[in-house]
Amino acid sequence: MRIAILTNEYPPNVYGGAGVHVEYLSRELARLSEGRHSIRILCFGQQNIKASSMTVEGVAPPLQIFFRDERHQKLGDTLVRNIMMLGALHDADIIHCHTWYTHLAGCLLKQLLGAPLVLTTHSLEPHRPWKEEQLGAGYKVSSWLEKTTYENADGVIAVSSSMKKDVESVYGIEPRRVRVIYNGIDPAQYTPVRDNGMLEFYGIHPEKPYILFVGRITRQKGILHLIDAVKYLDANIQVVLCAGLPDTEEIMKETEERIAAARSQTQNEIIWIPRFLPKEHIIRLYTSASVFVCPSIYEPFGLINLEAMACGTPVVASNVGGIPEVVADGETGVLVPLHPAGSNIEPADSEEFAGNLASAVNSLLSSPERLHSMSLASRRRVEKVFSWESIARQTLDFYEHLLTGKA
Repeated sequence: MRIAILTNEYPPNVYGGAGVHVEYLSRELARLSEGRHSIRILCFGQQNIKASSMTVEGVAPPLQIFFRDERHQKLGDTLVRNIMMLGALHDADIIHCHTWYTHLAGCLLKQLLGAPLVLTTHSLEPHRPWKEEQLGAGYKVSSWLEKTTYENADGVIAVSSSMKKDVESVYGIEPRRVRVIYNGIDPAQYTPVRDNGMLEFYGIHPEKPYILFVGRITRQKGILHLIDAVKYLDANIQVVLCAGLPDTEEIMKETEERIAAARSQTQNEIIWIPRFLPKEHIIRLYTSASVFVCPSIYEPFGLINLEAMACGTPVVASNVGGIPEVVADGETGVLVPLHPAGSNIEPADSEEFAGNLASAVNSLLSSPERLHSMSLASRRRVEKVFSWESIARQTLDFYEHLLTGKA
């Protein structure tokens, strides 16, 4: 097979779970495809990588479209790059797109090349209404592009059973076109590494327990709810926030104000690292954290929880989306109910949700034996269920099914 993968993110330009997914999936696909299949990746950037079974080509726009509303610049840049992908790809047996950022190119290339179109569902635009703050009316365009592409896709990979249900209900996709293939983790890379020097470098006291958050500053990740939970935490718990890449200036300002308010309400230290950290640093922070906290209000899978679990760290997470398929409640962590306000996925009572997050953390930290048991169970679960080799094999099987009609 000649496999074409279209993506916004690819190393070194990775800022979210979709980029991590593409990085590791493509690496494993290339390893399994040696001598059998060829993989060509088109991505946003300047990448130029050539290997025996995989090539990576970044596309950068030769022109910039200027909009009256600055929030539309990202949309304009995306559309230009998609058109460039049409000229860059001349043949393919399978076209595999990741996120709406490449959906226009995927739709058009399906028509030009006559190849089946596959989408991996990392999230759905209708479930991310806060993106309108970032994209303005461009959010209507991204939503339309996504809807149109799902209607034209030959196959859909959902990263969780929850995501499969969403795809089928939101866009009316026939179940036969959707296959659940989980995200994965590299347990050889994400493995416990203790390094007190790294903690001290970031201002974390090695002798005091700390909880950890890792994610973008976006309403989806629920960071504001975690900040509100700090005042309910037991004494002497450090709170480490690895949080950067804000969606908008407004949410960045709101985050700064919430952190300032939280610091005035508690003696617990809040350590905010407002930037994207390299993997080797994050792995060390995961390892030494007492608990990883994922307060997301929308999470189709929650790859970040797998990373923490691989490092032997129990998870406290909101019970939404695909998270319950990753975090085994009572075994590898604690799931906290999030009761949405009607059609709005934000919690109906945000203060109650914040209090429940803190209660779950306090309960775990009060029981070292339970924490230790969950740490061991977390690592075992990752190794057993979420290997990239298994996920890559399932993906190749799905490609072959679409080309031959054989399950």
